[in-house]
Amino acid sequence: MLLAQGGSVAISRAILADFRPDHRLGDEGVTWPSIGLSESFSDGVGQLTGSKWQLGCSWVGFGLQQSLGDAVADPGEGVAADGTIRTGAHRGRVPAAFEPVLADAVALIGGSDASLYVYGSVAAGTVRPGSSDVDLLSVGLPDAAVIGQRLSARYADLCRGVEIAAATAEDLVGERDEAYGFRVFLRHYCVHLAGLDPAAALPAFPADARAARGFNGDIARHYRRWRQQLESGTVAEPLGVRVARKTLLAVAGLVSVHDHTWTTDRSRAARRWGELEPDLAIPLARLLSWATAERRPAPEEVRRALADNGVVDAVVERFSSVIGLWADDPHDHDPSDQ
Repeated sequence: MLLAQGGSVAISRAILADFRPDHRLGDEGVTWPSIGLSESFSDGVGQLTGSKWQLGCSWVGFGLQQSLGDAVADPGEGVAADGTIRTGAHRGRVPAAFEPVLADAVALIGGSDASLYVYGSVAAGTVRPGSSDVDLLSVGLPDAAVIGQRLSARYADLCRGVEIAAATAEDLVGERDEAYGFRVFLRHYCVHLAGLDPAAALPAFPADARAARGFNGDIARHYRRWRQQLESGTVAEPLGVRVARKTLLAVAGLVSVHDHTWTTDRSRAARRWGELEPDLAIPLARLLSWATAERRPAPEEVRRALADNGVVDAVVERFSSVIGLWADDPHDHDPSDQ
């Protein structure tokens, strides 16, 4: 059985956590006059880096880090009538203009045993030709990066790039939070294109705290690493963008659990949690402006966000107490223990 084979998933930590610092986001926005901001904030989801899942295990680390390819919110995302996660990802929603990209990707993996999926805005049908990426996930494809580069060059007029996250089957296996989160991501956010399909054997997953923890239960790890990076001299602007994207995905998990819904929409999450905790409304709006490239984070702003009792510290505390952190995190607090 495919789920019992393989090594480790690069997507794991890459999908839902640290997205590419240079990932540009969409231009659909919402205004927040209620907190005195005149800017229009775009909503967006980060994308896989193609490096070993550190996020998530970092796989979602999304990938979700994210959700999650491009910047356009998925209008089909939510909760189905049976309480399971619902998204707009579907083979029939892929725009015709992007079919040649997918066909060439399938052809380039040839007769290998690799599995190939598309996710993000192409899979949900919300892609913007010329300004979006084509986000692919491979399982068991050793030369994914090379193939992605070839496709990016071939379709430079259609999309910003073709990104292929390289994963292996082993990270789908087991009861670890990161493996569970990866299975949720594969089942609900990825559309199968070629090869064996481990997602076909997966059930629909409940829209609950366990799924939210699988996506972002590593938020405390990231917080500690970000603080170390800041102190070691990491450039503040790209660090601030990574902080904003991952932190707001964790906030989306909080909103999902609190409101008995399911979302990875950063804009919705920041706005809603700002309503629930007014003291965090402006700091969350600031993070959103960084995540959507509406504003560039200044060094002092990043330092304040990562300080003791700053906005990230507050989100980590809420996530730990409401949802729980990954089980192997020494700082974990599982609400079910109470």
